[in-house]
This record gives sequence, structure tokens and C-alpha cells, in this order.
Amino acid sequence: MNAEERACSGDSCVTCSDEAVQVRVLRLLDDEFAAVATETGEEVVSIALVPAGPGDVVLVHAGESIAIVEG
Repeated sequence: MNAEERACSGDSCVTCSDEAVQVRVLRLLDDEFAAVATETGEEVVSIALVPAGPGDVVLVHAGESIAIVEG
């Protein structure tokens, strides 16, 4: 596989083909977790990689927040 084939493209993960989703942080929980609002209801995700807080919109992939999209 060359570098172009490994590069991220589109809206899905090159490793597993899953899409990342945008969710809004509702409240912070213990141990670097947060409750977030999704299309299907409230879920818990990790915020260990980003300094997110209540009201922030984060990009989540495989239960891990990977970027703050809007604060």
C-alpha cells in the first residue's frame, strides 16, 4: 500500500471504514468521559484526546472524541 492509499479521504476511516459523527457534549463525567447527544439519544464517549466541555460539538470515531468541531 502506498502513501496515497493510506491517506484519509472522504468521511470514513481508512482503517475500518466507519464514519466519524458529530455530537454535542451535554455534561462531563469522571475519568475523561462525557455524556453526548446523538441522533438516537444520549451516549457516553471518551474525551481523553480533546479538551471538550459542555456545549462543544465534537467529532467521534469508535467512541473516542478526535476533534472539537465547534465550541
